[in-house]
Amino acid sequence: MSNNRNLLALLQRPLEPTFYPKDNGKTVVDLPENFLTERYRPIGASLQSRFGNDADTRIPVRNVAPPSISFAEAVPRRGGFSLFNPKHRQIAGDLINLFMSQPDVDTLMSVAAYSRDRLNPILFQYALSVAIQHRPDTKDLNIPSFLELFPDSFVDPTVFPKLREEGSIVQAENRMTIDIPMNYTASDREDEQRLAYFREDIGVNLHHWHWHLVYPGEGPSNVVNKDRRGELFYYMHQQLIARYNVERFCNRLARVRPLTNLREPLQEGYFPKIIRSLNNRAFPPRPQNTVLRDINRVDDSVVFTVSDLERSEARIAESIDGGYVVAPGGNRIPLDERTGIDVLGNIMEPSALSVNSQFYGNYHGNLHNIIAYSHDPDNRFLEGYGVVGEFQTAMRDPSFYRLHAQVDNMFHRYKRTLQPYNTNQLNYNGIQIQSLGVQLNRANAPANVLLTYWQRSQVDLATGLDFGPEGNVFASFTHLQHAPFTFRLTVNNTSGATRRGTCRIFIGPK
Repeated sequence: MSNNRNLLALLQRPLEPTFYPKDNGKTVVDLPENFLTERYRPIGASLQSRFGNDADTRIPVRNVAPPSISFAEAVPRRGGFSLFNPKHRQIAGDLINLFMSQPDVDTLMSVAAYSRDRLNPILFQYALSVAIQHRPDTKDLNIPSFLELFPDSFVDPTVFPKLREEGSIVQAENRMTIDIPMNYTASDREDEQRLAYFREDIGVNLHHWHWHLVYPGEGPSNVVNKDRRGELFYYMHQQLIARYNVERFCNRLARVRPLTNLREPLQEGYFPKIIRSLNNRAFPPRPQNTVLRDINRVDDSVVFTVSDLERSEARIAESIDGGYVVAPGGNRIPLDERTGIDVLGNIMEPSALSVNSQFYGNYHGNLHNIIAYSHDPDNRFLEGYGVVGEFQTAMRDPSFYRLHAQVDNMFHRYKRTLQPYNTNQLNYNGIQIQSLGVQLNRANAPANVLLTYWQRSQVDLATGLDFGPEGNVFASFTHLQHAPFTFRLTVNNTSGATRRGTCRIFIGPK
C-alpha cells in the first residue's frame, strides 16, 4: 500500500536536492538515475550511496516517463514567483492540473520528485500543496507551514546567521532560542510604524498565503470553482481591512485611505528589510511619495499602463451601475442579489472563473503589480518586485491596505445598487434575541471586557535552513494574543418547536 506521507519529504528544505537526506538524515528519497538533474547525473551513483548509508527510511521512487514541464520554465528557478502575474498564475494552474491528474499516490510521488529540482521552489511548493489538499488520497496530510519552508519571507535576515551558528556549534539538546526582533523596519518617526506589529505579524501573513492556497485562482475546475468563491474573496479581505482599521483607531491613526487616484503620489513608503533566499537578494524598498507609472516589464510578462488599470476599474464600475456584466459573446449576466457578488468577486480578483477577463482585465492583480514594480517599472535597474507582489509578504506593506480599501469600495458600490433587506428577511418568526455579549472564560469575569496582550511563541526553522545544521533550531517571536472568551447570546423561542439558526459575527468598525 502506498504511503502518502512520503510526499511530505518533497516539501522539506526546498533548495536542497531531492536526493539529499531529509528528517535530520533519517530519510532518503531514492531517485532513478534519469530523474537527477544534468549537474548531478554524471555522479549520481556516488551521491546516492554517499548520502544514503545512515538513513533509517528509504523512499523508493518509481521510474515513470518524465512529465513534460517545459511550460513552467518561464518562471526562473532562482527568480521570483508571483501569483499576481497572470502568466505565473496560469503556469501554477497547469502544474496543479498535472499533479491532480496523476492516477495514484505513487505516480504523483514520481512526477513530483522529477519536477522538484527543475522548478522554482515556491511554484513547486504551492502547486504540490494545492494538489495535496484537494486530492481524495492525500487531503488528510498536514502540509508544512510556509514559514518553516521559506522563513526568509517572514523573518529579519539578521536572525539566520545566528540560527546557523547555534545549530552548527551547539548540540541540539543545548541550543538556545534565537529572538526575532519586533518592529525593525522603521523608526518611531514614521507614523505607519505604529501598525508594524500587525502588518508584519507572521500569523496574519501566513493566513493570507494559506487562504489563496485553499482558493487558488487557476487549476482544475473542481479546485477553483468552489461555492461562493468570488464572494469569499471580498469577505475575507474586507474583514482584514476592518480589523486593520480597528488597530489604526487604537493607535490614534485615521481609517485607511482607499487608493482612489492612481495619478497621485503614493504617500506611504516601505522598506521591508527581508530577503529572497532563492537568489539571496533583498526585496526592494519604495520611498515615500512614489509616482505610479506605466509598467513595462517585458521579461516578466507584466506590461500595462496606468490608463489600462483605470479603464478596468471604469468598466467594472459601469457594469455595477448598469446591473450586469458582459460575457465575451455579448450576453449580459445580471449582478443580482443572489449571485452578483460572487460574479463580481471572480472578475475583480480575477480568477479562472471571471466571465470576461479579456474585457475587465486583471484589476486587483494589477493594483498589486503597479505598486510592486513602482521602484523599477521598466526593469532599467534589474530589480525584482516589492513585497506587495507576493501573497506571503504583501500584507507587510501599508499600500496593501490602501489598494484593498479601494477594492472594497467597488464592492460597496455594488451593494448600494441592491434593495435593503426587508422585515421578513431580517425576522425569524418565533425567535427573539434578548441579549448579546462577550465574556472571558474565567470565573467572575466582567461582561464585555476583552483582554489582549503580547505573547512570545517559538517556531522550529530547521526545515527552512537549506544545507544547514541537523536537529531543531528554534526562533522566538512576539505577537498579539487574546485571552479566551465566549460569545453569550440569550435567545427566546416562542414558536413552540425546536428551531435551528445560524449566528454570523462580523468584525467592526462600521
